[in-house]
Amino acid sequence: MAPERKLEEIIAPSLDAMGFELVRVRLMGSADRRTLQIMIDRTDEGPISVEDCALASRQLSAVLDVEDPISGTYVLEVSSPGIDRPLTKERDFERFAGFEAKVELQESQDGQRRFRGRLKGCEDGIVTMMTEKGEATLPVTDIATAKLVLTDDLIAAHENQSSENALH
Repeated sequence: MAPERKLEEIIAPSLDAMGFELVRVRLMGSADRRTLQIMIDRTDEGPISVEDCALASRQLSAVLDVEDPISGTYVLEVSSPGIDRPLTKERDFERFAGFEAKVELQESQDGQRRFRGRLKGCEDGIVTMMTEKGEATLPVTDIATAKLVLTDDLIAAHENQSSENALH
């Protein structure tokens, strides 16, 4: 099992119990200078605060100390996904339909690995996006990386969401 997958299994339940969802886990660096990056989001789709990250960091530190899945020392970083967030789950592609994204496949599809366009959604494990060359259908299982592109539309939507959440 990949180290990130094992880490996900260990930390996801704690995050869920706290009202957060795991966006991504990355273990980077050499054996003497390792960094564990954990990206979280709120399950209520509200904005992540610095306090949320600090709370999750304290909780995850305790869980990781008990489970001890990483040999040696490492630095734990807990952060929000940011506005131009990575898209890691099928529901991310559905949630951000209408916004521009960059997608890179693990292997070429019709001679192309990189796609950029407006997301149309995701159904039955297939992401659909409108690119300059027309509609592209990409199996989620073939996607190596995907992230939103920082555009005026995305910034405006983020600002609207933040102000709506401030009112509640």
